[in-house]
Amino acid sequence: MNSATLFPIAICCWLVFFVYLAISALSSKVAKKTESVVERLQRMAPLAAAYWLLFYNATSLGWLNKRFVTDSSAAAVIGVTLTAAGVAFAIWARWHLGANWSAIVSIREQHELIRTGPYRRVRHPIYTGLLVAMAGTALVLGEVRGLLAFAITLLAFYSKARKEEAWLGREFGEKFEAHAQETGMFLPKIG
Repeated sequence: MNSATLFPIAICCWLVFFVYLAISALSSKVAKKTESVVERLQRMAPLAAAYWLLFYNATSLGWLNKRFVTDSSAAAVIGVTLTAAGVAFAIWARWHLGANWSAIVSIREQHELIRTGPYRRVRHPIYTGLLVAMAGTALVLGEVRGLLAFAITLLAFYSKARKEEAWLGREFGEKFEAHAQETGMFLPKIG
């Protein structure tokens, strides 16, 4: 087994996530406030580029196609395991958000501050799961373009998370501030 054998499994993990996201989005609450279309496009463009880098098999990318890890069974298996675990974690987090979820930065009608499941320790566990899945898929791919896709995704999620936190802070005030003091953005707070 190598990356060519296991990469389709990583892709299937991502497909499971996107299908779950599409189905679960049907039950989201109505938005009370959303970011503008321009802001959405600015946020989505880097993520589209990251997914293109990760999944588009282009041999003309020069140094981006160079391997950063040898094409071994161990690396591929670890990568697929991380991808599956990250997707599972993101789905679990999405399930806990319920009807409060949105793909865009928004505040929903009767928005609730969720503090159950992974939100007990992490403020943005969907992003955490997707970053783990992205790192795993980059490891299965084994090429520099996977690392670049991960870096782009990390920066895009950080930017989006900061904006979401500003909106949640305005919506929930001290309640959100207390939650932010007790949790980490992408990883559990230590201490």
